[in-house]
This record gives sequence, structure tokens and C-alpha cells, in this order.
Amino acid sequence: MIPTRQQCLFLFDRYSLPSQKRIHVEAVARLALFLAGKLKTQSASRRTNPKIDEQLLEAATLLHDIDKNIPRREGERHPDTAVRVLKELGYDEIAGIIARHSLHCILDPKITPESWEAKILFLADKMTKYEVIGVDRRFKLWYRENLPPAAVAELKACYPLVKTLEQELFTAAGITVFDIEQEFANNH
Repeated sequence: MIPTRQQCLFLFDRYSLPSQKRIHVEAVARLALFLAGKLKTQSASRRTNPKIDEQLLEAATLLHDIDKNIPRREGERHPDTAVRVLKELGYDEIAGIIARHSLHCILDPKITPESWEAKILFLADKMTKYEVIGVDRRFKLWYRENLPPAAVAELKACYPLVKTLEQELFTAAGITVFDIEQEFANNH
């Protein structure tokens, strides 16, 4: 079962998603759907067919941070709480995609993003703060935070893998970082 956009917005209210997170997830959704569209257009010209479920992708992008104000159970961290709640609501497929969107997931072959929807959500999230800013700027912002040494080490380990995923998706979509900057500077 995949919730509609309207059902996702209802869940924002039900789970008290903060306004700044609403801005973030909406921006992630816009970028993700743009990337999905480019992947489909590029693949059509190459006569390949990436199977991207845009309704599933949109719902996953809108709900990927739904757990920000939901009490965590012992041992849970983001996005474990969101995954649990979404499964309780019957949104197992979305929960599976969201389970692979956190930065640390790219370090673990068991939970690294694999489907097109999971890869797109992962990358779009890492390219977005409250607007699309790109992977490099997003990592610079993280480095400016007062992070413990273990978190800084994780950032350093993740960065080249995120850049590899960025290159994979951009090559498949036939776009560059400049194309993204132009699209989102002018139209969003």
C-alpha cells in the first residue's frame, strides 16, 4: 500500500512534523521526482527502462523524516522509528526504502540503497537542506556542526561513496551538478 500525497500531508500533522522538516522533505521530493524524470527520459533515448515507481518515490521522500517528533523506543535511532510506525500503518514498501536513506547506510552492504527509489531518496536527501544545495555544500554544513569525532570519521568515510552514487545517478540521467543547480535556482 502506498499513501497518496494527501495522506502523507495528513501524517505530517498526525505526527507533528516540524515546519522546517516539512520544507526539507518537500524539497527532497521535488529533487527526487526531477531525478526520476531525467532517468526515465534518458533511458527512453537509450531504450532501457529503469523501473521507478514515482508514487512510491514521492511518498518515501515525503515521509523519510516523519519520525522527528515521534518518541523513540530503546535502541531506535533515525530512521528506525519511522520504519516501525510506517510498517504499523501498512506502508511496508515505503518503510523498506526509508530504512536505507540515512547516511551511515551507504557504509553497510546489507542496508546500502539498492533500488532506484532508494538510491534517489538517499541522494536527494544528501543534496538538500531546506533547498537543493548539492552534496558538497551539504557535507560542508555537516562538517561545520560541532560533531563528535566518531561522526566526523563517519562523514569522511561516507563522502566518497556518496559522490560515487551521485556520479552513477547523474550519468544514468544524463545530467551534471550544474544542470541541477540551474534547474533548482530557476524553477523551484
